[in-house]
Amino acid sequence: METTLYFIILAAVAVIGGLLTITRSHPLSATLSLVVTLIALAGLYALLSAEFLFVIQILVYAGAIMALMVFVIMLLNVRESSFPKETGFEVKVLLTFALSSPLLLTTLWAIHQHFGDSTFPALSANGFGSIKSVGLELYTQFFFPFEIVSILLLVALVGVVTLAKRRA
Repeated sequence: METTLYFIILAAVAVIGGLLTITRSHPLSATLSLVVTLIALAGLYALLSAEFLFVIQILVYAGAIMALMVFVIMLLNVRESSFPKETGFEVKVLLTFALSSPLLLTTLWAIHQHFGDSTFPALSANGFGSIKSVGLELYTQFFFPFEIVSILLLVALVGVVTLAKRRA
């Protein structure tokens, strides 16, 4: 029961942080909302007993990647006047919730019908989230996608720095 409560809280924080990330017009506030989302996801990893994924989520994503994003945003030095004016934001949010609530309720009903009050076995028994299992998956099955993502991140960083230098 206690774990379920923690899950509900962390999931709600992650969803609210994600919504704030995509609805903020200022890139710095959107990035800080993304940090909140990533920290909530780290908490969900901790609930799954995936200690390694929890630590990596905090150190790499919520720490290093977000520091890099904040650095790039500050380097670009975007002025507040260049952002579009948000009009009718509250109406858009209410309309989105009204239109998506039937889908949400149907999904929750289907999950309850399928799983009910089932208890799930602990994932730590088969090495889920351990350093060994993550390393084996990352460097055997997902090696090529891992390298592609690292190259894409490098190209994006070089592009942002080039744009920032051109503007200055």
